[in-house]
Amino acid sequence: MSTAMTSAEALRAVELLASRPLVRLVTEIDDNGAIPPRRLAPTLPDLSTHQVRSASDTARAHGLILITPGAGLELTPAGSELADLYDAIARWARRHAVPAPVCEFSSRIRHVLGLLAPSLTGECLDSASPLAGDGGELGLARPRMLLIRWLADNPQVARVPEPEPVA
Repeated sequence: MSTAMTSAEALRAVELLASRPLVRLVTEIDDNGAIPPRRLAPTLPDLSTHQVRSASDTARAHGLILITPGAGLELTPAGSELADLYDAIARWARRHAVPAPVCEFSSRIRHVLGLLAPSLTGECLDSASPLAGDGGELGLARPRMLLIRWLADNPQVARVPEPEPVA
């Protein structure tokens, strides 16, 4: 990997990015704009209150969203780039019908990130790898490159955030 992240940090980042509540939150804001603070739970009714709160706290802690007075939760530039990464990954997954021909958007993201995670740790690819495509080409080369670029530009996602001091 061409970033300064350790294997553990890369895997932690992929695990965070593959979180269904985070995927839902980022893509909802990207698709529909800012979410007013008191409209977060009704906007994401398929998530529990705990999942919504956790996704919001995590996204803020990692610099993916911010609270704008009068507007609510908005994506930061890093959050907008993550939404673009999610879209690119989902397009690849739909084109290759993974994990199934018909499935939820966040399931596609989680599945592809799961396929990419081992390649971020320096493990060698072999011909049986899910990254290998026909003719020896790497089927996931573009999504992998986009993920590596995003992680390099956003190293804060791989770090465990410092707990906020209690007042």
